[in-house]
Amino acid sequence: MFSFAQSVSGKRPLIGLTTYRKMADQFPPIEIIGLMPSYIESIVAAGGLPVLIPLGLGDGELTEILTRVDGVLLPGGGDIEPSVYGAGAHETMYGIDSDRDRVEIVVARQAVKMQKPLLAICRGHQVLNVALGGTLWEDVQTFMPHAIRHDNYRKLPRNYIAHSVTAVPDSQIAALMGKTEINVNSLHHQGVRDLAPELRATAVAPDGLVEGIEIPGHPFAVSVQWHPENLIHDDPTMLSLFKGLVEAAMVNAQ
Repeated sequence: MFSFAQSVSGKRPLIGLTTYRKMADQFPPIEIIGLMPSYIESIVAAGGLPVLIPLGLGDGELTEILTRVDGVLLPGGGDIEPSVYGAGAHETMYGIDSDRDRVEIVVARQAVKMQKPLLAICRGHQVLNVALGGTLWEDVQTFMPHAIRHDNYRKLPRNYIAHSVTAVPDSQIAALMGKTEINVNSLHHQGVRDLAPELRATAVAPDGLVEGIEIPGHPFAVSVQWHPENLIHDDPTMLSLFKGLVEAAMVNAQ
């Protein structure tokens, strides 16, 4: 069904995906740590082997996991605790989990430090920026001048094309997707405000919001604000982002 990528050793690369907490509707409620299948399916379709990284682990345990996986994916989800990036609470914020913030910031920083291939999506895009010293718009529609509508979460289907983004011609995003004008979905209400010094903005929305970032000199560190995992069946070029991650991770697969 799929053409799987393999390293020289013949092994498919292990891709570590961070997770989130949900409460199961039972009595009493049961806490579940997991991830939406679309991320897992996208990694499998790109030729990788997904490994879920649970919350609640210590920093040392997370670092040990990072030494064993070949690449990392930071997925979407709720908001980051605003104090982490020097902001205050806002009525539009939701889904804050301080332990998830801690885990993903550790994973993001370690992936960058270890030169591990990294793909970040939506919340993950924001986590990467915050982890490296950037800030966020607490609510794009409220605070960013001339903002277009970005928040279609629970309003429209996850594969609804909301707007285009323009990628820098010499970016990895443009190279992977084979184009600079990309039609994307949009399921977020926060976004990158001040870009972390280590990052380069490589794709923007029509209102100027940073929708793609990369780390110059890193083997593969690509971050997008949209949700390509929900578009791979409508636009096959979206799978190229996951293939880029998996192919870069093959170097580490032993």
